Amino acid sequence: MDLRPARPDELPLLPPIERASGEQFRDFGMPEIADDDPMPLSTLTHLHVWVAADPHPVAWVAVEVVDGAAHVEQLCVHPDHARRGIGAALLDHVGSWAAARGLDALTLTTFRDIPWNGPYYRRLGFGELTDLSPGLAAVVAAETARGLDPATRVCLRRPLP
Repeated sequence: MDLRPARPDELPLLPPIERASGEQFRDFGMPEIADDDPMPLSTLTHLHVWVAADPHPVAWVAVEVVDGAAHVEQLCVHPDHARRGIGAALLDHVGSWAAARGLDALTLTTFRDIPWNGPYYRRLGFGELTDLSPGLAAVVAAETARGLDPATRVCLRRPLP
């Protein structure tokens, strides 16, 4: 699996991966999340985006710098390639990129109790944040404005070496 920055011509291939990976929310009783629109291409072009390709993208991660940390905006693995460590490898790749730039952590927001969200990230070394930086507080506020219930969400952080 090749982990590398997404090429501009690959960006249109990423929303279908996001849609496919979101289908598992339907089976978990959250059809509104499964039906949510994928990240717009106009947003992707302003983020740091990496793909796992074999040879075409099968997974991707989008990151922005928020308050001195690499904040994971989205991580998606196509279900046909799930449970192979691809998501963890992308996070490690982003961690190396962030550490080389002097950033101190990876952060993300996710569903607290969905098995492939909060519990998954905790297994990968992320811990819960209760004292949010201004940038992370703004991320949570934006999610709430989009209709995500903050009681079901958690902000996580994994320190970088």
